[in-house]
Amino acid sequence: MPLPRYKQINTDVTPYYHCISRCVRQSYLCGRDARTGINYEHRRKWIQDRLHKLSQAFAIDLCAYAVMHNHIHVVLHIAKGRAEGWTMDEVLLRWRMFYKCPPVVQRYLENFDSVTSEELAELKSLSVLYRERLQSISWFMRMLNEYIARRANKEDECKGYFWERRFRSQAILDEKALASVMAYVDLNPIRAKIATTLSNSHHTSIQYRLNAKRSNKTPKFLMPFSDSHHKNTVPLPFAFTDYLQLITDTMNAESNNDICKVPKLPNRLLSKLGMTKENWQLVTSNFETLFTGPVGCPEMMENFARCCQRACRPNVANAQRYLS
Repeated sequence: MPLPRYKQINTDVTPYYHCISRCVRQSYLCGRDARTGINYEHRRKWIQDRLHKLSQAFAIDLCAYAVMHNHIHVVLHIAKGRAEGWTMDEVLLRWRMFYKCPPVVQRYLENFDSVTSEELAELKSLSVLYRERLQSISWFMRMLNEYIARRANKEDECKGYFWERRFRSQAILDEKALASVMAYVDLNPIRAKIATTLSNSHHTSIQYRLNAKRSNKTPKFLMPFSDSHHKNTVPLPFAFTDYLQLITDTMNAESNNDICKVPKLPNRLLSKLGMTKENWQLVTSNFETLFTGPVGCPEMMENFARCCQRACRPNVANAQRYLS
């Protein structure tokens, strides 16, 4: 039986989460179906555009994402506290980007002076509810998956579930786990042979970052790295130049079947993380196999289990072996 979400997500312990949604009935999310010959490649842009729009409205940052043939990966950062700084009007406007609001909300946003004191109390109550949802991973994934499922089912002229009923989430507890899962996501299309380089991994976060870098722009919809962040924005805890060099070295060595050189050493980020090149290669190519639940050093995993009231502490042995 799946764990309840409160045992999988705890923002008091970590703001980072790796989420995966998979299609049911062997549906094709993207790519070309070899059996029918139908090409679903255009759906990649649906997902990328929706992710970007959600990141604009939610107090949740996109760290990494990759759209595969029948599943998607996203690494998210919950910007706890950001939503508390929004005004009631801003919360209502953000929520209206996705859902039709009650008439009292519509009337208030069109004319602030048109509501009574009782209606204003109702608006405040609604804003509390919407504010909570706008910093919830469950609502973020729901708004992503519902939208894509409706469009895909309409295009396929069918009804029923498009996704598995629950998305899977993994708590990312420290820098080693964060760098590893981001590399796993960024390199996924290349390992699946639907791309050959980071630059032609279409509709992925790493391609979006590289395109922005070539244009000397900041990736508008993605969480910045520590060497490119702006004021009042919490960055990822390492530099993009170091991260890019690390995953490029990893990709090149794997494409040459030369695991002994994964990655080139010395590498500043790998040295900072304190991981060996062998462990880095193993974890970033088998992340989902090695870790089915929260990921981090054994102490952090134990702490997360206690805070989430989880009796089972899976993967501690793998964390001890590969991440500690």
